[in-house]
Amino acid sequence: MKRYLNRRLFLGLFSFESHFALYHPGDFYKKHLDAFRGESNRVLTLVTYLNMGWEPGQGGELVLYAPDDGDEITKVVPAFGTMVIFLSEAFPHEVLTADRDRYSVAGWFRINGSINRQIDPPR
Repeated sequence: MKRYLNRRLFLGLFSFESHFALYHPGDFYKKHLDAFRGESNRVLTLVTYLNMGWEPGQGGELVLYAPDDGDEITKVVPAFGTMVIFLSEAFPHEVLTADRDRYSVAGWFRINGSINRQIDPPR
């Protein structure tokens, strides 16, 4: 995927970092950006959902907001096999409270933030 995105969109993607996320009932994640303040190495956010039989109304939706005015763009139900990709620095987002265990793999395509010939690996 990295090679394809670089060839088609000229993004300069260098590496990918990811983690497995488990939200228990009642868990949520407040509105935020995926790029760390003062750093621009996270370019694309990718989330893949692993929830078999997820039903609308069970919460846990990913809500994406417009970068300019903060209006809600969409809510993504975390159903099995759903994948979401968006610009890490541009789109604020949050995870709404889940009513059951919610599983996903969240990851970030990064650019190379190397300085003085030191490779900048994912943290």
